[in-house]
Amino acid sequence: MTLLEKILAAHSEYNEVHPDEIADIKIDTRVARDFGGANVVKNLKDYGLEIDDTNKTFFTFDCNPTGSDQKYAVNQHICRLFAREKGITVYDIDSGIGTHILIEKGHVFPGATAVSTDSHANVLGAVGAFGQGMGDLDIAAAWNRGKVWFKIPPSVKINFEGTIPGNISSKDIVLNLLKIFGANTLLGYSVEIYGQSVDNLDLDDRITISSMATEMGAIIILFQPSQIIIDYCSERSKTKFTSPSADKDAHYDRVFYVDVTKFKPMVSLPGEPYHTVDVSEVHGIKIDSAFIGSCTNGRMNDLKKVAAILKNKKVAPGVVLKIVPATDDIWKQCLNEGLINTFKNAGALVSNAGCAGCAAGQVGQNGPGEITISTGNRNFAGKQGKGSVYLASPEIVAASAIAGYITTPDNIPEKPLLFTKPEKISEPAKKIKHISTPQNCKSVIEGRIWLIQRDNIDTDMIFHNRYLTITEGNEMGQYTFDNLKGYEDFSKKAMPGDIVITAKNFGCGSSRQQAVDCFSALGIQAIIAESFGSIYERNAINAAFPVITCKSISEYDIKDGDIIKVNLKTGEIWNSRTDKICVADPFSDIQFEIYKRGGLLGA
Repeated sequence: MTLLEKILAAHSEYNEVHPDEIADIKIDTRVARDFGGANVVKNLKDYGLEIDDTNKTFFTFDCNPTGSDQKYAVNQHICRLFAREKGITVYDIDSGIGTHILIEKGHVFPGATAVSTDSHANVLGAVGAFGQGMGDLDIAAAWNRGKVWFKIPPSVKINFEGTIPGNISSKDIVLNLLKIFGANTLLGYSVEIYGQSVDNLDLDDRITISSMATEMGAIIILFQPSQIIIDYCSERSKTKFTSPSADKDAHYDRVFYVDVTKFKPMVSLPGEPYHTVDVSEVHGIKIDSAFIGSCTNGRMNDLKKVAAILKNKKVAPGVVLKIVPATDDIWKQCLNEGLINTFKNAGALVSNAGCAGCAAGQVGQNGPGEITISTGNRNFAGKQGKGSVYLASPEIVAASAIAGYITTPDNIPEKPLLFTKPEKISEPAKKIKHISTPQNCKSVIEGRIWLIQRDNIDTDMIFHNRYLTITEGNEMGQYTFDNLKGYEDFSKKAMPGDIVITAKNFGCGSSRQQAVDCFSALGIQAIIAESFGSIYERNAINAAFPVITCKSISEYDIKDGDIIKVNLKTGEIWNSRTDKICVADPFSDIQFEIYKRGGLLGA
């Protein structure tokens, strides 16, 4: 078995598990964050469910640790009250990013399993643990039952060959991997990375790489723990563990060999994390702001490198630099070692630990027309605000903040580039509320097609993160696709019974359940796609919302507005205009069972 299969088998009733098998997996650590937590509490109360084991159950408030948004504050208090009632530990607004805390406090260790409402829970692959981001239905089920169903994914092995150049950071490594693999090649795979150069990567490096598995479409990026990481986890964990490893004869669906000697400092262009270019191609682009932090690059090693660049220098006039450590322990270490003083003397804003701008709930947001260079893991349109976001390493971000334009640490000018005149900011369009219509459960559905021929439609395009505090389903429909260019008026034009047909990797990105529920609120019957983001697919299944995979859909004569009939049990799709049938993947037994029950938590 592969490393992932070893971990999942040890947490199932089986001695072995293999790709495409479905198994109930025991979960060692079950987490809800501040925006998803209120929905988890609501699900548990609505269904009268209790907590399986409070010692393994946690809240982490990392999306808005300042409590600056009223709706976030309400949701956090809902969680606090529930935690007091049930005896659940809360890592509150003074703690930092939940996934990092799980490692720091010893709740997760090599071979462990964990789920969270954080789509970057797969960051735990950095210590050889299985972490998975899930929607609020899944988390409620895990809190109640102590386990969740999981379809075992196939595994991929990536072998690093050669020595990583000295000017290449861990962020550069993952951006180079995104250049090679894009957002689709590793879709739905568990990825293991090996090689002599990998053995030398420390915990912070591995966290950076694992945290962007989601942006590559992968289920998780797993590292075989080094002895240093085993020792680190052993000191913190109250649970004795044996570090797992893949069998020598483990089967991998695909094996790649990557020459790391060719890696270069990279930057992701705005809108697409996987659209990476050599930093030289964007050198000189004027920036308005810079952000250093997130679950990808808020670690101590990152901040030490930033401090070394900023020491005795100033952020360019008019440029705003925001720095957010990943955890409170890291923040305190920065304080004790003088890094906070260095940051402040350079003119940076330093906030308390958390996710920051990446989650739209703390410092780091930008406005229309604003150009930001960020260490975050995502730069989807609208993800970090209304402006444009370039992704880069902490070193490049710090150097750019000093220069006033995108550059590298070895090419910082003596004098920064100054602004000439401000750009105009347009007013956002007003939203019109749409009345939703509930759908009925049928094994055969018929409806009008919305054909959206785009790959990688992410959850921020479907249901933007500025609406995440909405918990009532009937309010969600009006915001569907309002961040997808060309379909901003979808909610006004869509009719109950419509069916959306799209391309690859639909629903990539965040773990938010709202990106599924908004379609149900509009009365949309189903989504048909060539492939789905793994978290999105299971969120839809758990919500009894039909998602159908049809890899060959592009080969058929299908037009916008066609009427089709879909048999969920057989996968047959009949087009009334052409009288032709194509075949999609039928519902699995478990998908159809959940569909009949009206959802994962249904009777």
